[in-house]
Amino acid sequence: MSNEYGISTSYPGDGEGIPVLLLLGGNQGDRVYLLRQAREQLAQYAGKIVRQSALYESEPWGFTSPGRFINQVVEVETALSPLQLLSVTQQIEKNLGREKPPGVRYASRTMDIDILFFGREILRLPGLIIPHPRLHERRFTLLPLCEIIPDMEHPVLKKTVRTLLQECADAGEVSVF
Repeated sequence: MSNEYGISTSYPGDGEGIPVLLLLGGNQGDRVYLLRQAREQLAQYAGKIVRQSALYESEPWGFTSPGRFINQVVEVETALSPLQLLSVTQQIEKNLGREKPPGVRYASRTMDIDILFFGREILRLPGLIIPHPRLHERRFTLLPLCEIIPDMEHPVLKKTVRTLLQECADAGEVSVF
């Protein structure tokens, strides 16, 4: 069976999929509702959500905006390839009103979904780097990640998520929502 994106919606049972960690977030619209919609669409098109962090509110990172972000890390068991997952996450962003202005790297948005880890894979392709290349620089990513997998070792940096959080120089304010 395939979904509207031409991707199989048959997922392996518990423990059989690849564990993927995603960061969801946005600072426009009804942020909590949009996060719920993103989780529902991920469960429908990407795989089973097996864990999720609390919601965290933070100031924008890399740009100035009056709207604060709400972020959450979810762990999904998926049968998709990394590129299939990227395609699905980008479609979900569009479904939820994400617009990417040309030439602008960081901007306010309704929804952003970053692939932080895809199992223990290290992948460098145009448009997709796994593990996410800046996750260790962002407190708003590390706090929810540390909540659900503090002892996971980053396959490139060879440090646990807990250690990355302790060493993170980002002083941005992040709090449980």
